[in-house]
Amino acid sequence: MNVDIEDGVCQIAFDRPGALNALTKDTAVALAETIEDASVEEYHAIVITGEGDAFSAGGDLQALSQAPESTREAYESITDTFGRVVEAMLECPVPIVAKVNGDAIGAGLAIVALADIAYASEDATFSCAFVRVGLIPDTGGTFMLPQIIGLRAAKQLAFTGEFFGAERAADLELVNDAIPAAELDDRVEETVAQLRKRPTEIIGLMKQAMHENMSRHWSEAIDYENLLQVQARTSDDHEEGVSAFLEGRDPEFNT
Repeated sequence: MNVDIEDGVCQIAFDRPGALNALTKDTAVALAETIEDASVEEYHAIVITGEGDAFSAGGDLQALSQAPESTREAYESITDTFGRVVEAMLECPVPIVAKVNGDAIGAGLAIVALADIAYASEDATFSCAFVRVGLIPDTGGTFMLPQIIGLRAAKQLAFTGEFFGAERAADLELVNDAIPAAELDDRVEETVAQLRKRPTEIIGLMKQAMHENMSRHWSEAIDYENLLQVQARTSDDHEEGVSAFLEGRDPEFNT
């Protein structure tokens, strides 16, 4: 896995193109650790992509075929690797953009679903392929897919393991848009440029509120939203945003 940091953007690239960027446990841990270390003081955005022609073909079945000796070991193994990726991505205060340059299969598709924003090359192929190898969706698949694309669509994709293209992924809102391959880098950079101009700390609060409120009753959700809004309203970013608006200029946020 390659990590490149430039101008407040952390770009993470899966770098096993010969294996279609299939993910090992070590890769999952490295991905989680990189995201866990990201702070709003250091980054405006994290971009996840793949080297070569694929985003990620999912878990490396050959590497993952070494079965743990016990059920407990199996649980700890997945919790400490792919489960850790889910927690890191959902709790990260920095916005995460998936640049889906090619096929996103299994855990690769789940990582796309976990990202805050996702753009896909028009020639990318997707599949929630776990059922094809006798597994249920992991890496947050059973949680995020129904949240994003709806329960019936999630069941269809999970139960059948069917392959589908980027246009359908966009129609399902699994990705924000399907884009010609030659224009993908520019589209992601446009979004990153927008994020650079926004207060990252406040975006982190938005993300926290949205994720925490997914399972709350509306009254609890609004109360939690109000608590975080108080935090936002007492921030330097809010003061700068209001001053810039009243003075007719572009804001210069600290984060």
